[in-house]
Amino acid sequence: MARRVEIATVYAAGLAQGFALVVVPSASALLTSPRGYALTGVEYGALFVPMVAGAIAASGAGGVLALRWGLKRLLLTGVLLDVVAMALVALSAAFMGRHVPSYATLMCAMLALGAGFGATLTALNSLAPGFFPDHAEAALTALHTLLGTGTALAPILLSGASGRGWWWIPALVGAVLLLLVAAGSSQPLVAALAEPAPRAGGHMDFLRNLSGRLWTFVIVVIFYGICETLCGNWAILYVHGERGFSARQAGLALAAFWAMVTVGRLAIAIASAWIAPRIFFRALPVLLLAAFLLIPRSGSAAAAIAAFGFAGLACSGFLPLSIGFAEKQFPRLAELMAGELIAAYMIGYGIASFGAGPLVDSGAMKLGSIYSWASVVAAAMIVLSFLVTRPARPSAKVPAAN
Repeated sequence: MARRVEIATVYAAGLAQGFALVVVPSASALLTSPRGYALTGVEYGALFVPMVAGAIAASGAGGVLALRWGLKRLLLTGVLLDVVAMALVALSAAFMGRHVPSYATLMCAMLALGAGFGATLTALNSLAPGFFPDHAEAALTALHTLLGTGTALAPILLSGASGRGWWWIPALVGAVLLLLVAAGSSQPLVAALAEPAPRAGGHMDFLRNLSGRLWTFVIVVIFYGICETLCGNWAILYVHGERGFSARQAGLALAAFWAMVTVGRLAIAIASAWIAPRIFFRALPVLLLAAFLLIPRSGSAAAAIAAFGFAGLACSGFLPLSIGFAEKQFPRLAELMAGELIAAYMIGYGIASFGAGPLVDSGAMKLGSIYSWASVVAAAMIVLSFLVTRPARPSAKVPAAN
């Protein structure tokens, strides 16, 4: 019974983390509205720079901190940082209409959120497969399914956000996260890995063992981060701001994206009992390429919602499968792999979050054109997905920690 409570706490943390992660992107219409925070496209995109920096730092150091602190302390620290972030987002509503204090508060919130996300997800990505070592990929996919459930719920709840009264939503998320900290403090939150992790060297061990295949994992996850973020952070501004559909319809497009991410992850977790996970891993980038060709060609609000939903299905299981495959191929670096690949994901997240704003604000490119060009990134993912899942040569050795 105690073990079930421990597992439930871990997966509930994934659900809450997903919700916290997209509170700000879900409120993008309010953030860029003259009646709201009045941010420009560049300012909105720049919000994610401290988040990315915090996430890369936390996830990059996560493997080392897990060895020194243990996964429990790393997880609880990450969730507490999420609590701080949600408190700051709620506080920013009090400064609405005053550009400097509201923007500064949001920037601090995003830094805390990034660090919290990096630490929390690094711990969760090690705990979940440790609970179910014989079904590591399914365990990770189930975790990311709940993460996706949280990201799907946030746009629905925030679709009508307006004025200072929206503060209660991030405040409520922060309260739930605080309850999870209290629940987690009473649990052991320990899960053994299949192979012993390195005792010293940590991040340097990872760098010293960067083989060609490890680099390929890192690059394909960066590309995935770009593709997912173009949908997750810019869908509302594209559907509402560029295409002129209502804010509610734009919120539904984002909700459809995250909902189908969740549905796809759940379906993959179930189907993996009969179908080799590498089949899904290789097929998803093909669907993603098709999605980026469909999004700019959607002629109605319903078509845009359907296109973003299809993009969500195409993204679904790619990140958890990437982490699962990497940990299985490099078991001695398992605790480090989760953190380093989350850092790679956040690099892609940062490229897409900040890169699109200047292009759109300068008039150099519309979001619709950016989505079309993203199909090239998806095409590269197709090639890389085959490279990282091809059988290793018999002479190849698993990198050992020093």
